[in-house]
Amino acid sequence: MMIQWLFHRISPVFSIITILAAGTTAIQAQDPAEFFRANCTSCHTIGGGRLTGPDLKNVTQKKDRAWLVQFLQSPQGMMDKGDPYALQLKAEARDVVMPTINGMTPALAESLLTMIEAESKLPKSQFAGLQISDRPFTPQDVEQGKEIFMGHRRLANGGPPCVTCHTFRGIGGFGGGRLGPDLSKVYERLGGRKAMGAWLFAPATPTMNFIFKSSALKSEEILPLLALFNSTAKAGGEDDHADTAGFFATGFVVAVVLLLLAGAIWRSRFRGVRGPIVDASARKVLGGRS
Repeated sequence: MMIQWLFHRISPVFSIITILAAGTTAIQAQDPAEFFRANCTSCHTIGGGRLTGPDLKNVTQKKDRAWLVQFLQSPQGMMDKGDPYALQLKAEARDVVMPTINGMTPALAESLLTMIEAESKLPKSQFAGLQISDRPFTPQDVEQGKEIFMGHRRLANGGPPCVTCHTFRGIGGFGGGRLGPDLSKVYERLGGRKAMGAWLFAPATPTMNFIFKSSALKSEEILPLLALFNSTAKAGGEDDHADTAGFFATGFVVAVVLLLLAGAIWRSRFRGVRGPIVDASARKVLGGRS
């Protein structure tokens, strides 16, 4: 009985340990190329030039491996310690700090650096970055970008329209969503066409990454969105939070109309029931007198 009691008490602990160990093993065994694609391509290329962060081609020749492993595990920690090279990277990225990546271990950092070394030796890395046309934006591009943003033009891979979570200055109507940030100045905030194009192709935030992992934007959808955001950045300011007074006025009018409609329906129903009852009562009274 004692052995059975101990087994029931200890087995859940072993189960938790097993799950945690399996999770750690999965992270350590994760393919570095897939990890890089999911977590790094929105800010870095390998041989494709700077985006928000630096081009990582031959990065192991620019800084020793031990430093890189430590930085990958805690970029903010390196900056908090005042590391000169970490602070230089921050300044070159216009004060954008690389986030601490969930699940980054020394072993995973080592495998990523090995993968980057191998990709750096290729004539063209698979992570050279998305090729976005450098032709000037046109008014038609801006209009198409707004159609995509508002959901009037469906995304080829089935992703949700931007307006679901975001807004920008001058959007009109009741404005856009407030779950995500205002995108009025996002074009200049992310560093222009190339950097923002890479971000749209592989968003780095957890929510966006989860939503668009299997429904990535096409290059022919990204260019019009870039044109739109270039336009909103030039216009300056951020969303004016739409016409709040108009929103409440419209809501009031709709409520009144619905109340009047409900009243009319109820009145008709009331008369439809009351009429036969009154007639029946009248016939009963007249019948009794006769």
